[in-house]
Amino acid sequence: MTARGRAAQALVTRPITQRQPVGYDQELLFSYRPEKTWYLPVGMRRRLHELGRTPDDTRPADTFARDILGRLLIDLSWASSRLEGNTYSRLDTRNLLEFGLQAEGKDAQEAQMILNHKAAIEYLVDTADAPQFPPMLLRVLHGALSENLLKDPADVGRVRERAVEITGTRYTPTAIPQIVRACHDRIIETVSAIPDPLEQAFFLMVHVPYLQPFVDINKRTSRVAANWPLLHANLSPLSFVDVPERAYIQGTLAVYEARNVDLLRDVFAWAYERSCAQYRVVRESVHQPDPLRLRYRAHLREVLRETVRAGEAPTASLVRAAAAASGVGADDLEAFAKIAMTEMLNLDDASALRYQLRPAEVMAWRARFRSEASAPRVGGSPPPLQTVGALERAETNE
Repeated sequence: MTARGRAAQALVTRPITQRQPVGYDQELLFSYRPEKTWYLPVGMRRRLHELGRTPDDTRPADTFARDILGRLLIDLSWASSRLEGNTYSRLDTRNLLEFGLQAEGKDAQEAQMILNHKAAIEYLVDTADAPQFPPMLLRVLHGALSENLLKDPADVGRVRERAVEITGTRYTPTAIPQIVRACHDRIIETVSAIPDPLEQAFFLMVHVPYLQPFVDINKRTSRVAANWPLLHANLSPLSFVDVPERAYIQGTLAVYEARNVDLLRDVFAWAYERSCAQYRVVRESVHQPDPLRLRYRAHLREVLRETVRAGEAPTASLVRAAAAASGVGADDLEAFAKIAMTEMLNLDDASALRYQLRPAEVMAWRARFRSEASAPRVGGSPPPLQTVGALERAETNE
């Protein structure tokens, strides 16, 4: 911890009766000037950039995040929930996310919190290749993180219009709806103009909890949102694994009560160094993605989606024709068709969502081929694919 961080810590560890009541100060937000104001010193940014750099600098945004998505879902869901007092272990979290198993003796709200993190992180990764910080990102993430956890469902994903209180502090957020909305919009505008992804991430960690734009679940929203600029830049994510709850809370209190970012900055830098070391190991064990599949991500999504919705039997000739129509190069058609056929072989309820298909559409598609396979054939014509599993034999059946 730096000397300035220790000084900030001393301010917020005094008895609460010795700390002065304070309210929201818009000047902290409106005085920030992108490219002129910097919360993270240049030396710290350089060091963290070096630690967070991945081999994916020249690949599409979010590439690294998709490579490690399974690990990130568990780590960030568990660690961020733990900072809110959730008692699920990392193993409990993994069992819940991968197998749907709720831990015995745990409150249902704890499972809901973790599942909500999963939904928010998946959305985050899906939008990380957007050209700039999405204007609705905070609201969408809050909606995912707060699902089934707020007393009034109307507050889910909605900028608040009433007063809120925070326990354990002398800080009271503004209760004026016009100021809350104006400052929420200013946060979006400002973070979009910051040129450095690490500064963007830390800016969100400072200003979202300080404003409290939602009736609850603001810190969770800030922690997940802070990963958007990192994933967008193909930097290692910030999982918050091993972050001491006490240090994180004290850093946030220093922002609340003293408009001081020094302690939270120390926590951020330490946490990001730990995350980079962790994901460096994960990165080394990750299978390198197929460059052809990477180049034709959008084409693959389009071909699978249109094949299912058209109710077509997915033969290799059909896939090649659809691929050519979608813009796949002639030299890549055969390899692309094999990838597409493999994806169709493994298409299930979960992967359907990845291709923007409803699970019901996939079920109907599969059921059609099962029913047609049992129907009488005319003129000795070959039967259609009996199940999606028969896709493996499609090329030889033509």
